[in-house]
Amino acid sequence: MGDWLKVRREQSQKRKRLIARQLGIGSPDNLARELGRSKNSTRDLMSRSHVNFGASDVYHCVVRTVDEEQSQPAKEMVYTDSSTFLKGTQSANPHNDYCQHFLDTGQRPQNFIRDVALAERFEEYPKLKELIRLKDDLIAETACAPMYLKTDLMKFNLRDLGTSFDVVLIEPPLEEYQRSRGVSNMNFWTWDQIMGLDIGSVTDLRGFVFLWCGSSDGLDHGRMCLRRWGFRRCEDICWIRTNIGNPGSSKNVEPKAVFQRTKEHCLMGIKGTVRRSTDGDFIHANVDIDLIITEEPEFGSIEKPAEIFSIIERFCLGTRRLHLFGRDSTIRPGWLTVGPDLTNSNFSKATYSSYFADSTTTGCSDKIESLRPKSPPPKPKGIRSGSRGRPGRSR
Repeated sequence: MGDWLKVRREQSQKRKRLIARQLGIGSPDNLARELGRSKNSTRDLMSRSHVNFGASDVYHCVVRTVDEEQSQPAKEMVYTDSSTFLKGTQSANPHNDYCQHFLDTGQRPQNFIRDVALAERFEEYPKLKELIRLKDDLIAETACAPMYLKTDLMKFNLRDLGTSFDVVLIEPPLEEYQRSRGVSNMNFWTWDQIMGLDIGSVTDLRGFVFLWCGSSDGLDHGRMCLRRWGFRRCEDICWIRTNIGNPGSSKNVEPKAVFQRTKEHCLMGIKGTVRRSTDGDFIHANVDIDLIITEEPEFGSIEKPAEIFSIIERFCLGTRRLHLFGRDSTIRPGWLTVGPDLTNSNFSKATYSSYFADSTTTGCSDKIESLRPKSPPPKPKGIRSGSRGRPGRSR
């Protein structure tokens, strides 16, 4: 019994030292005060650590401490903040309560997600990290010079661009941004006006559209737009905004919203027949995830994360890429940027078409083909799904 108590005491002291170090407390003796609770009445038992207890001694000591606890009036534990909400503590606090921490400090729960940057995301996956590097190098080599056209999309006919595009990224100025982001000095579009864009006529037989649709009723309207343009919704990329640099800001709280909206959606639509198992010359699926976590732009800005461009480029190998409602900050090699907020134009229909005279895709190297995720091979005919078969028997 003495050896068992010694081991338990050592484990308890080690745990206290670890918790004290994590909380920034100098000595484990101050742990009880920092956690906001009274010292355990079983301290009398721990203070006799130099005595080799027998079974009867342990029994009488435990009975005495239990009687003392029952005789004392119960004290309500009040926690003034979430600094003690640490996993591993032996207190009555909830563990990892990020909602309470948000109420106390204004720090959103997504602020504590680790390795969200692209440079850190694949540190534990060397093959995927190498695949991303190779694809980015190939995309940069095959990208045409950036082109941009300043025009009023209310009046401009998209067919005048003279190209059938593989990918169209649409970033409309929604009225929602005026309510939630404080955006002003901009001509906002209604969903009826967005639906009137002739997207289907400027995309190739197999193509994709990516539509930023906000975080409220835009999800329903965005799906209606995809159907109107002849696309099928296949994915929903979610942008989660952190507020590490500006915690507690409540400027973007909408009056009629039930929750604080800290995300935005980008709907992805597909046109034609595109299968990941047979169209490896046009798409590389499962390279990226459908989640983007970046810092929220300053109040009054409608900037979107630049990672959406990388996701599109690594997914679709087509090089004819169109960005509608672009700005000077979104001009990018390999893309044709069109919008009213640009300050200049350099678009030439003949020059732009000449970029795709030889090929309309980036191609793929043998190394990329060996590293990229692929669909499982098709099952042989006659083998039903879920059947295991038995060796040595046939029918």
